[in-house]
Amino acid sequence: MAYIENHVLYYRKSCPFCQKVLHFMNKYNINLDKRETTEPGNQDDLIRIGGKKQVPCLVIDGRAMYESDDICDYLRQFAE
Repeated sequence: MAYIENHVLYYRKSCPFCQKVLHFMNKYNINLDKRETTEPGNQDDLIRIGGKKQVPCLVIDGRAMYESDDICDYLRQFAE
């Protein structure tokens, strides 16, 4: 699948809900920017965008979407 522009997934490797979203993306070959919140600056960016450090967070054109089920439901439209 082609790269999905204007979408960024903020995640933490140790988060089971993040792993659920990442697995879904891998299964359906969904490709977009991903940012691990333990890397410098990423958590600060997440808080600036959404007002909290909750992950997973899918940022769509600057708007934050939380909850793994909601993110997977949204990404389903891009599934192959």
